[in-house]
Amino acid sequence: MDNVKKLSVLALSIAAALPMMASADVIISEYVEGSGYSKAIEIANTGTSDVTLDGYSLVTFYERKETLTPKKIIDLSGTLKAGAVKVINHSDSRNAFDLSHLTNVETAYIGANGNDAVALMKGTTKIDVVGEITVDGNGDDWAKDVTLERNDSVVTSQAGYVASEWTPKGKNHIKGLGARSGDFGGGTGSEPEVPAFSCATSSYTPIYEVQGPGASSPLVPDGAYASTEEVTIRGVVTARGESLFKGFYLQEIDGDNSPYTSDGVFVYLGEAPGDEIQPGVEVCVKGLVKEYYGLTQVDIKADKQMEVVATDGEAPAPVPFYVADGETLSDALERFEGMNILLDAGSDMKVSRTFSFDYETYRNNMVLSHKAPLMKPTQVHAPMSEAAVLLADANGMNHLVIDSDAKAKNGEVPFFPTFNAEDGYIRVGDQLTGLTGIISYSSSKGKPSRYRLIATNEIVAGDFIRENDRTTTPAIATEGDIRVASFNVLNYFTDAFEGYDANPTNGNRGAETENETFLQRTKIVNAIKEMNADIIGLMEIENNGYGEKSAIQNLLNALNSELPAIDAYKFIEIADADKYQGKYIGGDAIAVGMLYRVRTVTPANDAFVVATPEQSVAAGAETRGEGDKAETNPSIWKAQRHSLGQTFDVNGEKLTVLVNHLKSKGSACLEDWYEYAFDKGTPEPADLQGHCNEFRVSAAKVIGESIKDIEGDILVIGDLNAYGMEDPVRVLTDYDAATAGYEIKTASWTTLHGKVYEREGSKIDKGYGLINLNTQAHGVETYSYSYSGELGNLDHALGNASVAARLVDIQDWHINSVESSLFEYPSKYTGELLKSENVFSASDHDPVIIALSYPAPTPTPEPTPEPKKDDGGSLGYLGLAMLSLLGLRRRKH
Repeated sequence: MDNVKKLSVLALSIAAALPMMASADVIISEYVEGSGYSKAIEIANTGTSDVTLDGYSLVTFYERKETLTPKKIIDLSGTLKAGAVKVINHSDSRNAFDLSHLTNVETAYIGANGNDAVALMKGTTKIDVVGEITVDGNGDDWAKDVTLERNDSVVTSQAGYVASEWTPKGKNHIKGLGARSGDFGGGTGSEPEVPAFSCATSSYTPIYEVQGPGASSPLVPDGAYASTEEVTIRGVVTARGESLFKGFYLQEIDGDNSPYTSDGVFVYLGEAPGDEIQPGVEVCVKGLVKEYYGLTQVDIKADKQMEVVATDGEAPAPVPFYVADGETLSDALERFEGMNILLDAGSDMKVSRTFSFDYETYRNNMVLSHKAPLMKPTQVHAPMSEAAVLLADANGMNHLVIDSDAKAKNGEVPFFPTFNAEDGYIRVGDQLTGLTGIISYSSSKGKPSRYRLIATNEIVAGDFIRENDRTTTPAIATEGDIRVASFNVLNYFTDAFEGYDANPTNGNRGAETENETFLQRTKIVNAIKEMNADIIGLMEIENNGYGEKSAIQNLLNALNSELPAIDAYKFIEIADADKYQGKYIGGDAIAVGMLYRVRTVTPANDAFVVATPEQSVAAGAETRGEGDKAETNPSIWKAQRHSLGQTFDVNGEKLTVLVNHLKSKGSACLEDWYEYAFDKGTPEPADLQGHCNEFRVSAAKVIGESIKDIEGDILVIGDLNAYGMEDPVRVLTDYDAATAGYEIKTASWTTLHGKVYEREGSKIDKGYGLINLNTQAHGVETYSYSYSGELGNLDHALGNASVAARLVDIQDWHINSVESSLFEYPSKYTGELLKSENVFSASDHDPVIIALSYPAPTPTPEPTPEPKKDDGGSLGYLGLAMLSLLGLRRRKH
């Protein structure tokens, strides 16, 4: 009974306290974002009881991004009486708001601008907000130069922003500060007068002191992104920014002649400069120094404090750019940040990605690197090895994007107006000279920040020093007794032709018009003719069968029409029993194929198909994370193209060729799901091997098993979608778990021929012993493909020991990987650019050509019998001939 009484008393006490607790609510009641540094925030207690503010704070969410750590404005303390308000005024000395008439005012540094959000926090919990806070944020100046007053009817805090609860007022409007009822009973402060900016009354900070010798300005405190005080700088305009960078670049007229500090800086306006801002004009500006994603800039967006000093000057001459001994390209670029520079022969800058589409900024541009194009780390080093990691880091530091401020029009290079497919091309490896521009720095959509040279002049073809120029015929086209080639033909589809057969998916990945198909076919045919190969493995040809209306027949007809009959090709067709739905090789839209020259090689028996694994995972089959963070997988289904094999008789010897095309690195497999959420993008895996690496290893294992018992010479060719030192290639070649120092696994949840292949991924103990013929001949630094400014081999020729002994030479014929994709057959994004039927950019992969020694057997001569001697009575040859003529041949006994 006593316990019941105690419980009743406790319950009554709680019930009595509830109304008092509910009526005490602290909210943000006013937000003022005025001229320059004039800012204030008001909070109010809308309840009927006093509130202790200990544990409360005001914070800024930069650009309204929830993913960024909020910046503290002030930790609140003391008591806020029922119905009372408290004003936080910006502590900067340049704040023009005089709130001395108010009684409950504190000062604090309010870093919020019109694109940020402000939140009232209780510990780590958002209590009330002004501005919508999201994962991605939005820096759109949603509340710039405005006062927002909370409607009188709002008495409850909101953890999410409700725009209808706020009434916007004019710029610098502070009459409502100090009272909850807004203009109807608030303070008596007047709107401040903001003094006009004048160069004549300002003292200047040299630009080189703003830049300083380090990666960021010494005027910006560590951990901050803006200086605490404004600076006034003066210089000559070197370039305008109207699109990519909105503002202009200023450079000191004389500078400090130090190689460690830049004499130029970007002035951020947030909009295109006025017509008065032109190169050569002398300007002074005043604003905060900011580090914006690594770019040092002076921000004058808020008040546009600037003045043109002189209009009759000239922009400083561009300074020759160089990289000093012992420094990285990034180090050197930082020394020139904001300056107008010249790339000359001494700069030693090479094209690492030719002019093409940049997925980081969604515009066309190109990439330079210092001394040599960049190599893919896993082309030359084992994945996750220290050397691979170091090279990946070094590549990131050796990267300069050549861009234009205005977005390039389709098919045009703004700084190279004579760009064309015949004699105005740009190739990876070319050294660029003669280009001037401003060194800037930026990031886009969460991608890495990049140094950019914003071009300020135009160049011609002669400004490119071509160290590895175009060759219209591969060097090994006549070497060896036969040649085998691997050629990815970039989605050769015939869907644009009326009446042609469809592929199993009914989807078209290739040319969209007949003219595009004609151009693509002509370029491919011209390339094949020049290769002079006897066996050609094809990848990415439409999988629409082998009939008269198939892609492979269409390509074959066009090829043979360009050749003398003696050099004609045929294609390999698989047996009906191996065809998917009685027609196709596997169920994908694209397939592998094989051509062979009838005169030189002969199929020894039927072709064979090697089916590769599929990955099929039902939703909810796997779990990642623990406890409250545990979640199950979505449904996942992935497939790879089947491989095509054929044994040939070559001058009495047997050569088996297997053509392959493994799963791409793009879309993700189950293994990738463990690392990130599919709906939040697909970042590069830590091992640098792209997505679905284990799935490709599964295919490599199946391929290795399929050929291990084949007698004679074996050649595995094709697009393995794996660089030279990556797991799938190592599994087929020289991997040994005992000495490799790292583990290779196959994928889980794989099926083969519709049956379970491996429920759980398995470890690979030893590779299948093939030899990478390119590495044998030329070392590891070979390439057939370019991606994101890095070169490497996705297209391989792997042979057993007997084929390796026959190798005469092997060549990646660089007609595609180093050329601009704008020269390829699609016309959708190339504008008025004229296309060419030449072999260059026939695809995006280089053909790989292997010259092999298969000498024709030398016939054994039959011995000629010596004539018998006759003891004085025999007739010589002439005598026998005469007798024969006379019909008097000697009778045989």
